[in-house]
Amino acid sequence: MEDFSSFVTYIKNHDNFKGTITENEALAQKSTFKIGANARVFVAPEDYYSFQLTLRRILAQKLPFFIVGGASNLVFPDDDFQGVILSSRNFSDAMIFPKGDLPEDFEAYNFQKDDVLVTCFAGTPMAQLVDFCIKNDLTGAEEFAGLPGTVGGAAFMNARCFEKSLSDIIFYYTWMDYSDPDIPLHHERINPADWDYKKSPFQNNNRFVTTVTFLLKRLHGDAKMQIAKNSRKYTLERLEKGHFKYPSAGSVFKNNHDFGAPSGKLIDQCGLKGTQIGGAQIAPFHGNFIINVENARASDVKALVELAQKKVKEKFGFQLETEIIFL
Repeated sequence: MEDFSSFVTYIKNHDNFKGTITENEALAQKSTFKIGANARVFVAPEDYYSFQLTLRRILAQKLPFFIVGGASNLVFPDDDFQGVILSSRNFSDAMIFPKGDLPEDFEAYNFQKDDVLVTCFAGTPMAQLVDFCIKNDLTGAEEFAGLPGTVGGAAFMNARCFEKSLSDIIFYYTWMDYSDPDIPLHHERINPADWDYKKSPFQNNNRFVTTVTFLLKRLHGDAKMQIAKNSRKYTLERLEKGHFKYPSAGSVFKNNHDFGAPSGKLIDQCGLKGTQIGGAQIAPFHGNFIINVENARASDVKALVELAQKKVKEKFGFQLETEIIFL
């Protein structure tokens, strides 16, 4: 049987741990879906070392755990999670990265005059990144304005907004490898072959992204006014599409570009928009959204996901692939 009490005591009393640790923490309000029970332990470290010592202790005690960012693409369970939720929410900041401080093992890169590198810790909200860019006259991230969640989560999913993927502006990143009990820290220049539509090198392995460095461009004069204008435009478009009318996790299913039609359109053509199970509903305004209309449970969302997959498979012979993650 897992000994969570000794784990909590160890972390709380460790001289070098910076962050917060709580027991029986309510999860629903920590996700954009507003669904879920409690976590046996909830830890939110503030720096690299605190993440490492927390993960080392988790692995040493063989405790169940799950790493979360902004939980904007996640459905927490209806029953208590008998494990450790490790959150990056306190591991947050955005800053200009001096190009001369890049790792020595990186190949030389021909930066242009107005190229600027911006580094964000994993828990940095995407909204904070966009605001930082506006304040510093940096263009490249406007399409992600209004995107909920964190930089780490967006990198994990390789978030795509308005035909632009996050990997289009990533220059390099660091991660911790927790398949190794020492939890070493690695760095790597982006290799486009490792990234694709909603695909990143952090999926289906034991890598936890710690920082992401973006390659952006500084604008001058009247041109820099366009950065804030475009950011507002993309945010307003999300609002007009109903993204924030109800608690949700945004798009439920990935689009299959080989198939052609967007997943939301296929669901709509199956007559499923507005279908409700329990407190969850396929949004009347968007076939690829499931919304929490009245104290929805994870099981309600799961039932709607399976219904949509079944009906689309029957009508089009196409298997919808979920984008959201059920813990």
